[in-house]
Amino acid sequence: MPRTRHDRHRRAAAMGAAVAASLLLAACASAPESGGEASGSEVCARMVTNSGGLEDRSFNQSSWEGLQLAEDELGVEAEALVSTGETDLAPNVQQAVDSGCQLIVTVGWELAEATSDQAAANPDLAFAIVDETVEGDNIKPVVFDTAQAAFLAGYLAAGVSTTGVVATFGGGNQPPVTLFMDGFVDGVAAYNAAHGTAVRALGWDKAAQDGSFTGDFEDINKGKVLAEGFIDQGADVILPVAGQVGEGAAAAAVERSGVSLIWVDSDGYETLPAEYRPVLLTSVLKNTQQAMVQIVGDVVDDAFSNEPYIGTLENGGVEIADYHDLAGLVTPELDAEIDALRRQIIAGELVVESPSAP
Repeated sequence: MPRTRHDRHRRAAAMGAAVAASLLLAACASAPESGGEASGSEVCARMVTNSGGLEDRSFNQSSWEGLQLAEDELGVEAEALVSTGETDLAPNVQQAVDSGCQLIVTVGWELAEATSDQAAANPDLAFAIVDETVEGDNIKPVVFDTAQAAFLAGYLAAGVSTTGVVATFGGGNQPPVTLFMDGFVDGVAAYNAAHGTAVRALGWDKAAQDGSFTGDFEDINKGKVLAEGFIDQGADVILPVAGQVGEGAAAAAVERSGVSLIWVDSDGYETLPAEYRPVLLTSVLKNTQQAMVQIVGDVVDDAFSNEPYIGTLENGGVEIADYHDLAGLVTPELDAEIDALRRQIIAGELVVESPSAP
């Protein structure tokens, strides 16, 4: 993979150290006084997290990292309003609007209704919602065709499995979740077709659009219990698509020999506790940071539109991360096959289909 992409990702991930200090910004309400010479200094943004919080090691965190990059690169001012529960969501969006900032960023399906309502009431403001599609003249959906990258991850999982069993599970049966799962099982099927193998993918039936879910994105113990059940059935590679719940699967993998994990959204090797690094095979990445910088730049340039940002392999919006400590499991031949599949998807020669595709 091009090193420049990973360099950008590491730079964004490094900003996570400043996240804890940013939590106090939840109380912010008023817009800052403008005073810089750069054109971007007159623009400010407010981001509202969903109930996962700012340090979710997922798209709340990566969206905030993107806004921090925009501060650095474009001279804008950004603050985050942290939602700790459902009752915070609508009030925080209202507070963001009341700040007087030109751009309001909301994260996740939980904020869809509040985003739609406030956008309709404030047609002169720009709204962007991450990982959800909401229609509106001044709302820009920021979504990712993660099935493309998850396909590569599924092919990889099947290629490194020694038991012939891999697994995936989600936090809830929602399109942004099942999109990963569709791509993953299709990647496993592609490996089987190419190699005459019969690797099984537990946890998701693409035809039925049904599978294994924990029912939330915060209870880590639920993820551990579900992952342990898959391991008991022979799974040695697991893809959790469940936010913080996925840490439970990482804990289960650490405790059971020969099991590896595929993380989602961010590079888990960089964002999860170091104790999980030995079991992280790769991660299915959403480059939310890049999307945020682009959108803020459009606001600065008075070029904002409601055309959805769709992250793909072609534009670098999605990818799989480095193999890090488990690179030894991936043969040069398997890595070359994955690279060839990536090129085929980018060229349109291979289409990864999903009913949840953006």
